[in-house]
Amino acid sequence: MQTLESGRRSTRVEALKRDIESHVRYTLARDNASATERDVYMATAWTLRDRLADRWAATNARYEHRDVKRVYYLSLEFLIGRALGNALINLGLDGATAEALEELGYNLEELMDREPDAGLGNGGLGRLAACYLDSMATLELPGMGYGIRYEHGIFRQALDDQGRQVEKPDNWLMDGNPWEIARPDRTYKVKFWGRVQAHHDEEGRVHFDWVDTSDVLAMAYDTPVPGYCNNTVNTLRLWAAKATEEFDLEGFIRGNYIAAVEAKTQTETISKVLYPPDDTGAGKELRLKQQYFFVSATLQDIIARYLTERKTFDDFPDKVQIQLNDTHPAVAIPELMRLLMDDHGLEWDESFDLARRTFAYTNHTVLPEALEQWGTDLFGRLLPRQMEIVREIDKRFRARVLEKFPGDAAREERMAIVSGNRLRMANLAIVGSHTTNGVAALHTEILKDSIFKDFHELWPDRFTSVTNGITQRRWMLKANPRLSSLITEAIGDEWVTQLERLRELEPLADDAAFRERWMQIKAGNRARLAGIVTDLTGTPVDPASMMDVQIKRMHEYKRQLMNVLRCVDSFLMLRDTPDLDVPARAVLFGGKAAPTYWTAKLIIQLTNAVGRLVNAEPKASRLLRVAFLPDYRVSLAEKIFPGSDLSEQISTAGYEASGTGNMKFALNGALTIGTLDGANVEIAENVGDENIFIFGLKADEVEARKAAGYNPRAEYEASPRLRRVLDFILSGVLSPENPGLYRPLVEGLLFSDPYMVLADFDAYVEAQEQVDFAWGDQQDWTRKAILNVARSGFFSSDRSVKEYATRIWHL
Repeated sequence: MQTLESGRRSTRVEALKRDIESHVRYTLARDNASATERDVYMATAWTLRDRLADRWAATNARYEHRDVKRVYYLSLEFLIGRALGNALINLGLDGATAEALEELGYNLEELMDREPDAGLGNGGLGRLAACYLDSMATLELPGMGYGIRYEHGIFRQALDDQGRQVEKPDNWLMDGNPWEIARPDRTYKVKFWGRVQAHHDEEGRVHFDWVDTSDVLAMAYDTPVPGYCNNTVNTLRLWAAKATEEFDLEGFIRGNYIAAVEAKTQTETISKVLYPPDDTGAGKELRLKQQYFFVSATLQDIIARYLTERKTFDDFPDKVQIQLNDTHPAVAIPELMRLLMDDHGLEWDESFDLARRTFAYTNHTVLPEALEQWGTDLFGRLLPRQMEIVREIDKRFRARVLEKFPGDAAREERMAIVSGNRLRMANLAIVGSHTTNGVAALHTEILKDSIFKDFHELWPDRFTSVTNGITQRRWMLKANPRLSSLITEAIGDEWVTQLERLRELEPLADDAAFRERWMQIKAGNRARLAGIVTDLTGTPVDPASMMDVQIKRMHEYKRQLMNVLRCVDSFLMLRDTPDLDVPARAVLFGGKAAPTYWTAKLIIQLTNAVGRLVNAEPKASRLLRVAFLPDYRVSLAEKIFPGSDLSEQISTAGYEASGTGNMKFALNGALTIGTLDGANVEIAENVGDENIFIFGLKADEVEARKAAGYNPRAEYEASPRLRRVLDFILSGVLSPENPGLYRPLVEGLLFSDPYMVLADFDAYVEAQEQVDFAWGDQQDWTRKAILNVARSGFFSSDRSVKEYATRIWHL
C-alpha cells in the first residue's frame, strides 16, 4: 500500500501515464480502445487531483494544528475558468503530463479544450475572486473561498444572423466535474419565510425564535486551490441547494406525480443559475434567496469549525476574518448576529462588536444605481428575524450619527441603513465592518469624497485602498508560454512569484536582438489570434494587422459604443479616401450583456452591423476589419491577451472602479489607450506617460461639466466628424430592413449622454491617430511594449493580497 501511495504521488512521466490509464480502467470502466477524449480528460484531471490530495489534507491539518487565523472570502461569483491547465502550471507538471499523454496518443492542448469553463461569475468581480484565491494559496495564507455551486453558470452567448445576442444555457456540470469533492457531512439547514416569536427565560431576558419556516439544505462541494510550486492547497467551498425531502411519497402514490417533486424542484432552483433576471418580483426574490442561502450556510460552517476547539466566542475576531466581496454577502452581518444571539445566547452589544470586528467590506462600484438595495417588504417577509436585527442596527446607528452631528437630520437620512421602504446594503456593510476598501486609488478617493463622504467624515480610519491585481501564473505563465519562456531566459523565473522582478527587463528594451525575439513571439501570438477571429466569426484577418481589442462586460459606462462610432468614422474615411496612409487594424470586441439590459444588447447588434458593412467594403476592409467575438470567457481571454497590440480602456473617467483586463493586456505587452479612470491612473503612473495613450476628460472635469449643465447636442453641432458619424447611423443604412433600429442609441447620446461619449469623441479619435503614428515605428512600439511588461509588477494579485493581509486581515 505504501508503494501504491508513493506511486500515485509520483511526478514522473511513467507514473502519470500509469495513473491516467488506471483511472480510465477502474474509475470509468473503459479500456484504451473504447476510451473517448472526454474519458481521458477526466482521467487526467483525477490523476492531477490525486497529486493534490495529500497536500490538501496536510494543509488543512497544518492550519488546525497551528490554530491560525483564517480568512474567509465570501463572493457570489468565482470566475475560475478551466482548472486543468492551472493545476498543471501550479504543480509544475505541464511538461511531464504532456509527454505522458503523447505516449498514450493524446494531445494535452486538445484535452484541455474539452474542459468547460466554470463560468460562476459575470466578469471582473468573479475573476478577481479567483485570482485572490490563487494568490492566497501561493503566499501560503490560510484562506478559503465560499460561494454557490451554480448548476448553470453565466449563459453561453451566441449571435443570430442579425448580430443579436442570444442567451443559451451554460450547463457546465453536464459531463461531471472531476475537480470537486462532495461533502455531505458539511450540510446545513437554511431557513426562509416564517415568523419571529419572543419568549422570556427564567431570568427575564427576552429570546427570539424564528419559527414556521420553509427550510432548504445547503451541501458543500470542495474544489482544491493549489499554490504555485509549494505544499499549500487551499479550498473553494461552493454550496448546492438540496430539498429537505426528496419528494412527497404520499402524493406520488395518489398519482400526483408532478406535485410530488415540485417542492424539491423549487428548492433546488436556488443554486440553479447565476444571476437570475431581477426585472420581476420572482427574480428579485430568487436573488435575495441566493445571497442569504450561501451566507447562512457559510457562517454556520465557520462557527462549527471555530467551536471545535473553543467553548466561547471571545477569540472569534482573532481567529476569523470575513471579507465581503461587494454587497452581495452583506446580509452576513445580521445573520452572524442572529446566530450569535439566538443560537448561542450572546447579548446584542457583544454580538455586534464581534460582527464588526470580523467583517471587512470591498466596494466595487461608484455608480449610485449599482449600490444594492432591497425592498423592506420582500426582505422582511423572506428574512423576518434578520429584518428586525437590521432595523435595530439602523436605529442605534442613527443615534450615533446625531450624537456626532447634532441636528443634522439630512445627514442622518443619507447615512441611514433603512430609509423609507429601502434597505441600503452598502450602508449596512460599512456600519457592520471594521474596514471598507476601494479597489484603485482614484476609486477610493471618489468613495471618500463623494459616494461615502458622510461615512468617511464619521470614521476616516475605516477607509483604505487596495488596488486590484491579477495572478501572473494564469495570465502570463499559462496564457503566454512563449513570452514567459523568453522572460525567464532573460531574467530567471523569480518573477512568477515576485512579479516586481520584471523590472529587470527594462534595460533589454533597448537591446535590438531582444526586441527582435519579442517581435517574433508577438507575431506568432497575433497570427494565432487572427485564426481564432476567423474561426469564430468567419471574418478573415491579416495577421500583420494591429490587433485593437476591447473585451469586457457590456455596459454603457465602459463605452463600447464610442469605439463603434470610431469604427464608423474610420470606415467613412477609408471609403472616401482610398489612398489614406494608415496602418491595417483589426478592431475586436467581446463581452456579454445582461439578458435584460436592452441598450447593451442593441450596442452588440450595432457592432455586428458595422462589422458587416466594413468587412464587405473593398476599399475599407483592406485596412480595417471589425469583429465581435461571441461567448467571451476566461479560456477565450487567455488566447486573446497574448495576441493583442492595443488595449481599449475607454470608460468615462470616474466610473470604472478599477478594471483588471487593463492589467492583463499590459502584462502581455499591449499598449493602453484609455481615460484616467480606475486603475488606468496607476498603470499610467507605472508605465510612464510616453508608453500609454491617455485622452479625454478627467473625473473632476466630468463632474464639473455635468454640474454646469452638459449639453451633448452642442458637441454634435461643434464636431463635423462626430456629426457625420451619427447622421450616417441615423440614415438607416446599417439596418435597411428597419431604418429606425439604432435611433434610440443616437437619441440617447444627443439628448442625454450620461457617460459623456460625445464630449470625449474627438479626443478619442485624435488619440487613435497618435496610435497609428506610433505603430509605424515597430522598433519603438516594441520598446514601449517591453516597458509596459517590465513595469507591470505592481499589478500582481500577490501584492494585493499581501496588502489585505497586512492592513485589513491582520494575519
